Amino acid sequence: MTSVPTAPGGPAWIRPAPSVTAVPYNHPDVRRLTQALRAEQLGLYGFADDPDATPEADFDPPVGLFLLAHVGDEPVGCGGVRLLDEHTAEIKRMYVSGVARAHGIGRYLLEHLEQHAASRRATRIVLETGWRNTAALALYNRAGYLPCPSYVAGRDPRVNRAMAKALGSSSPR
Repeated sequence: MTSVPTAPGGPAWIRPAPSVTAVPYNHPDVRRLTQALRAEQLGLYGFADDPDATPEADFDPPVGLFLLAHVGDEPVGCGGVRLLDEHTAEIKRMYVSGVARAHGIGRYLLEHLEQHAASRRATRIVLETGWRNTAALALYNRAGYLPCPSYVAGRDPRVNRAMAKALGSSSPR
């Protein structure tokens, strides 16, 4: 596991400060959290992508990264980023457990994932979430993501919301 540098004390609104660690996508805590994400999606929409179907290599450095957030000893969130092409990165499997929500952990993870994408020379970052996930939509909107055309073939625009952001900017390219 690789520790990701964090600001002293982490975000002021989280006490104790979270630790964010780079881990393999097949890490047991990641599997538990991504299955919890899938269960929530099943409850909201009646269907969901199986996180086990995502190839682990998608998040292997240097082209990818998967992060696990802990508060104390408790794993409370996760998220990954992978390069889709030379200039575009994609955020995947962002999730914060219910008890840890509304404390800035999602934003904290998102910032680290964006920094990694920028370090890989990505100039644009995309993601997808569902229309009923209002907390995620609000987070991404506050972080500068705007709606964009779907970049995943076969997605239902009545359910899925694709969003994009130009890295180093507050608006998409």
